[in-house]
Amino acid sequence: MMVIDMSNLPLFLDKIACGFPSPAQYYVERRLSLDKQLIRFPESTYFLRASGHSMKDAGILDGDLLIVECYNTAKQGEIVIAELDGEFTCKYLQLSPFKALLSANAVYPPIFIHEEMLVRIFGVVRYAIHYF
Repeated sequence: MMVIDMSNLPLFLDKIACGFPSPAQYYVERRLSLDKQLIRFPESTYFLRASGHSMKDAGILDGDLLIVECYNTAKQGEIVIAELDGEFTCKYLQLSPFKALLSANAVYPPIFIHEEMLVRIFGVVRYAIHYF
């Protein structure tokens, strides 16, 4: 298995052209650490692989790598990793006017949270890395 050191990768000066090539594309602006860019709290960050299509309208696609910061609480509207009666899910958190876990795909109905349900927040999704 090939291991790539992600701590010191080049960040090029120019943005990448999706049309005609840029003459400045080979000038390195500085070195960029993806660890420092994407992981604010290494001791409380973990990675998960997304499965399914319920969050596609939020830009989270099947197979994406999710970077999750570990929290026991989350704010209204954040995308969270939640345990719901022993099952893990990735959803938007709604706290008001009623508690619910919401998909980002109209095909999937909301999960309304009732007092008898066991729901725990395991973290907040900070990034989704797409694979092509």
